[in-house]
Amino acid sequence: QVQLVESGGGSVQAGGSLRLSCAASGITRSPYCIAWFRQPPGKEREGVAAIYTGGYRTYYADSVKGRFTISQDNAKNTLYLLMNSLSPEDTAMYYCAASTYDCIWSVLRPYQYNYWGQGTQVTVSS
Repeated sequence: QVQLVESGGGSVQAGGSLRLSCAASGITRSPYCIAWFRQPPGKEREGVAAIYTGGYRTYYADSVKGRFTISQDNAKNTLYLLMNSLSPEDTAMYYCAASTYDCIWSVLRPYQYNYWGQGTQVTVSS
């Protein structure tokens, strides 16, 4: 059974940084996609960053390129999202997700993911 548990959210001032973690277990398919999504209040869930483990390719939404970095520590079965230069527009619930589908063609689309964590809140104040 796949389990994803996020941590590391919190409140930060604009310009600050946070690192989110996602402890993953039970993923047996290889390769697979694992990603971070976010859902701002009153808005739809959107893809932030993803890793396709076949060749360890990374993908980013345009809105976070150059500010966010996704990485994976295979020894610890943990996914990270380092977020720098945060702005109030980054305020959202952040979710870790994993896909055992053929996800390579839509790595930042929520419908491609069949496992989700419970989320961790990130609040950025101006």
